Amino acid sequence: MSDELHIEVQEPWAEAEPAGEAGEAEASPAPDPLAEAEAQRDEYLLGWQRTQADFDNYRKRALRDQQAFAARAAERLVTKLLPVLDDLERAIDAAEQHEEAKVIEGVEMTRSALAGALASEGLEEIRAEGVFDPHVHEALLTQPVEGVDSGVIVQVIQRGYRLGDVVLRPARVIVAE
Repeated sequence: MSDELHIEVQEPWAEAEPAGEAGEAEASPAPDPLAEAEAQRDEYLLGWQRTQADFDNYRKRALRDQQAFAARAAERLVTKLLPVLDDLERAIDAAEQHEEAKVIEGVEMTRSALAGALASEGLEEIRAEGVFDPHVHEALLTQPVEGVDSGVIVQVIQRGYRLGDVVLRPARVIVAE
């Protein structure tokens, strides 16, 4: 019985081989160019949709990462500023007791603590001495001053600060005329 089964399986193959190209042409119809184009279109569409979904996921992930980074940066700065808040509360308590020396000392300590916390984040004070530099100084007023060359800073109205290479606020100054 197994021999007969084996023969039956072999017979279609045996017939197909001698038939050659004529048998193959009859077995499979000619490819339909429209069907091939539609299949290729569907493949391209699927690839485009996958790429679009990947990009959308990347955009969402990048936005979440950016928000998390900003939250961590704010958290770090606030943590550094909390002791300054505590110092201010102590200065207010001292002011209520009318001890001027302690109030002034407390305010100076608070200013120092705040400056230290901001400096640790990269904040630098802009020097406002010598020659006026329009990149880091803002001239509010010019006035004639005896014995001082023109373009030299004579008074600082408001200190300026930079964070790294970025000027956050220019120093506001009075310049000799």
